[in-house]
Amino acid sequence: MRKYIFFVIGLVPLSLNAQSTLVGGRCEGCEAIFEYGDKLLNPIDTLPEFDSGAPKMLISGKVYQEDGKTPASDVILYVYHTNQKGVYPTKGNEKGWDRRHGYIRGWVKTGSDGSYKFYTTKPASYPSRTEPAHVHITVKEPDKNEYYIQSIEFDEDPLLTQAMRNRKRNRGGSGIIKLTEKNGMIFCQRDIILGLNIPNYNK
Repeated sequence: MRKYIFFVIGLVPLSLNAQSTLVGGRCEGCEAIFEYGDKLLNPIDTLPEFDSGAPKMLISGKVYQEDGKTPASDVILYVYHTNQKGVYPTKGNEKGWDRRHGYIRGWVKTGSDGSYKFYTTKPASYPSRTEPAHVHITVKEPDKNEYYIQSIEFDEDPLLTQAMRNRKRNRGGSGIIKLTEKNGMIFCQRDIILGLNIPNYNK
């Protein structure tokens, strides 16, 4: 009886190589940026809970190309954050990444001027009080894979220590924002520079 031995060559190295060349590196949950379904994306979105009575907040800004000057169009942004209790709320019927990200999330797509707006509420820090309050942001450019940028954090947050500030890599620009308030609305401006401090961006 003849015995045959088969060898599988190169599968692991190829997989590792693919991960190492992803724009932005590995990103757990970044694929949630595609979970907008049949929603027609535009530069403005209103997130759930906006009219819940929680502090209202407008996150706005412009997305720029690598030069930091030219507006970037057709860029999809996905954001999600906690509620006033510091948790990512769910309804119990979630099927995708909203099981972890909660339902306070939204999507926009920039127009020709690169601008965007999210009408939402100001998040709270986790109940453990181990991290500052923050808003997660994922980016999808037309010709690149999705990747995360620096989360929005609030300059006045007492949980945002100097040591934390020093460790920031400022992916897409600084995410530490000074808030302003007018007529009951909190304003948060977060401009984004594509490719800035993003690993493998030009590979």
